[in-house]
Amino acid sequence: MDIKWKNTEAGSRVRQWIKKILKRNEIWLVPGAAGCILGFMMLSDILSYRYTPTSYNIQEGSIMNLCFGAGFAGFLNFILIYGNRNWNVQSKNFFREWEQKQRRWKLILGGIAAAALIAAIVNFNFRLKDTWMYGNLSSAYIPLGTVGIQWIVCSLILDSYMKTQLKRHMENLEQINQRSLEAALRSEQMKVDLISNVSHDLKTPLTSMVGYLELMKKEELSDILSDYIEVLSRKAQKLKEMIDSLFELAKTSSGNVELNMEPMELNRLIEQVKADMEDRIAESGREFVVMLTKEPTDFTADSGYMYRICQNLLENALKYSQEHTRVFLKTLVTEDGSKVRFEITNTAGYPMEFTKEQIVERFARGDESRTTEGNGLGLAIVNTYTAALGGQFDVLIDCDQFRATVEFLK
Repeated sequence: MDIKWKNTEAGSRVRQWIKKILKRNEIWLVPGAAGCILGFMMLSDILSYRYTPTSYNIQEGSIMNLCFGAGFAGFLNFILIYGNRNWNVQSKNFFREWEQKQRRWKLILGGIAAAALIAAIVNFNFRLKDTWMYGNLSSAYIPLGTVGIQWIVCSLILDSYMKTQLKRHMENLEQINQRSLEAALRSEQMKVDLISNVSHDLKTPLTSMVGYLELMKKEELSDILSDYIEVLSRKAQKLKEMIDSLFELAKTSSGNVELNMEPMELNRLIEQVKADMEDRIAESGREFVVMLTKEPTDFTADSGYMYRICQNLLENALKYSQEHTRVFLKTLVTEDGSKVRFEITNTAGYPMEFTKEQIVERFARGDESRTTEGNGLGLAIVNTYTAALGGQFDVLIDCDQFRATVEFLK
């Protein structure tokens, strides 16, 4: 029984060799060599015959340009791929390398084109001398045109290759950014879950401690123990408030919150919050100046969240403003009448060496010495709650003046 050649060991080796060649960059050498050889043969034929019909020269010149185009495309692709085999599209300096390589290759192609153009011009001048004898300059014009055509072909190939590399780099950046974004979201979600879980776990034993402290207050104790119990009770209550705030902040940051949106009036809300804090304001030694707009300040929001926003802004001013200074509360409606705004301005009692982004972070405090009673959650809660209600929160720092602004659609 005859054995087919392709099933023999030699045939198998040949197939593997062909597959290997096809997978390698050297495959570009095949059309490169074939195209250039045929192109130079036709160019030699055109240059060797001085008196040939113009139609024949144009026909052969067109085929020659197709051959040269395939040849130069093959060689240039091989050179670009092989020469840049170690070029890492993930490099931090990719764009600088990309510009340098593109500039270098354009200079090389320009130099080769200039040399070919000089040769074509020399050939043209040589043919021009014999015009009176042979009367046909098509064999001189065609090489001139060939230089321009092949330069365009090579420029297009170079641009295509560089765009491909740039696309690969951008796709790599997109993947990195996507992974970074996913990692950041996971990290933020883990922080929120951790804060929520820890806050929830702390609330139960703390509630028991507060309850027992209240029971101890009812017992007959010495004056010293009563003072100790009173201090513990205040500290425990403050700790409970901070844990509650932290829990609510984490809950709101995760988006797991139900909003009860209802019509409200900003002026009335400011008056109510200020009235509820009147005792603390009087004890603080600060003067609160209220400047409410006469325009209607009705808007839609969650009353509980809005009360907490305004309360935190006033508490922030009480904690961090300079003693015996004035705090300005101002409401207004934007010029286009589409938004209501609440501004609170105070004079800081410490150097304000921070940015808006820093001060709205959880546990961030402008008073780095921590001599005040704040816990660094007030403005973080304002920022988070305002965003949850679809509003905008902003901070303006001008020398020792601190202005916090919340703005909502009417």
